[in-house]
Amino acid sequence: MQQTGSSVEHASLVRIKWLTYMMFFVFAMTSDAVGVIIPELIKTYDLSLTQASAFHYIPMIFIAISGLFLGYLADKLGRKITIVIGLCLFSIACFLFALGSSFLYFLCLLAVVGLAIGLFKTGALALIGDISQSSKDHTVTMNNVEGFFGVGAIVGPAIVSYLLTSGVSWTYLYFAAGALCVLLCLSAWKTEYPVKQKQAHEPISLKASLKLMKDPYAAGFSLAIGLYVATEVAIYVWMPTLLLDYEGSFVWLATYALTIFFVLRAGGRFFGAWMLKHFRWQHVIFWFSLAVFLCYLGTAIYGVKAAVILLPLSGLFMSIIYPTLNSKGISCFSLSKHGAVAGVLLFFTAFSAAVAPLLMGIVSDAFGHVSYGFYLATGFAAILAFLAAYNLIFDPSKEAILKQETDTL
Repeated sequence: MQQTGSSVEHASLVRIKWLTYMMFFVFAMTSDAVGVIIPELIKTYDLSLTQASAFHYIPMIFIAISGLFLGYLADKLGRKITIVIGLCLFSIACFLFALGSSFLYFLCLLAVVGLAIGLFKTGALALIGDISQSSKDHTVTMNNVEGFFGVGAIVGPAIVSYLLTSGVSWTYLYFAAGALCVLLCLSAWKTEYPVKQKQAHEPISLKASLKLMKDPYAAGFSLAIGLYVATEVAIYVWMPTLLLDYEGSFVWLATYALTIFFVLRAGGRFFGAWMLKHFRWQHVIFWFSLAVFLCYLGTAIYGVKAAVILLPLSGLFMSIIYPTLNSKGISCFSLSKHGAVAGVLLFFTAFSAAVAPLLMGIVSDAFGHVSYGFYLATGFAAILAFLAAYNLIFDPSKEAILKQETDTL
């Protein structure tokens, strides 16, 4: 990691961190509000569930495309330019929601939103490496960043629910997000960023970026991230459907289960940042992954009566897994590759977020109930826990992370 104390003033470092926090906040506002918007789309446009689900997977697909094919721009053009371009595209697309009304029109805008998110998110992830003093500091910052994402995931659906109950169009959520992004864009442009020294022997190109997919560290962390995302999206896409069958004593818990999950996930990330300062990340990832698997296993064995408690509770244990895996995956590489590797990890994040719920839906339809989809998610959680155990015992990324911490860039 780069020593930043002399290259950028403390005030600029604080501003950079808050800019990054708010970028993830506004991203979550729109992405995690989709579940509340979809029922309104079905009613307005007379859509099937498959058609309406495009509102979820279209932006995810384009985030994946952007991460894989444009992630290297954060290394080639610089963090600031890449972030500003992404924020500008995001703002424009959000404002254009007010000018159209067809479902296809909205899907086209969501494609642009996905490309924009891929740009500013890879730029922000690379920037975190520039301002971090060590791999441990990087991981703590990542957990704080994802904590703000978790808060945005609570605020976005709440705004949409308020708008709909007030008789106001859900599109105003995107207008608010676009306005916030304009402010972030202006602040990003005026902020002094750390100077990153490029290494001449490391070409920065799309071809070099795609080669990272063959790297064992990038591939290993991508697999782990894909499995984690598959277990997480099962909650906010299919848990409400699973809990429709609940008739026990905790009906209120079933009603607010998704909100409770988001609150525990957000709060857990800030708590996780504290834990990672005091415990080895390998131990924390193992025990939390095991706890997530046990929540799913309990649901698979005891059914919806256990699910109403265990699935929302899993949010607490899921909280630190994604930002920690993301951080350690990026930390295996030099600063000059952080944008590219962040793009590769983002590709597998978005790809899994798009495909995993679809696979669960297919399995559920094939066997006649959504619970069968959660058996599949339990399998994902089991493999993730196994990989966490392997990482705890053998620590395969230790040398790569240590090398990047000791190298002078």
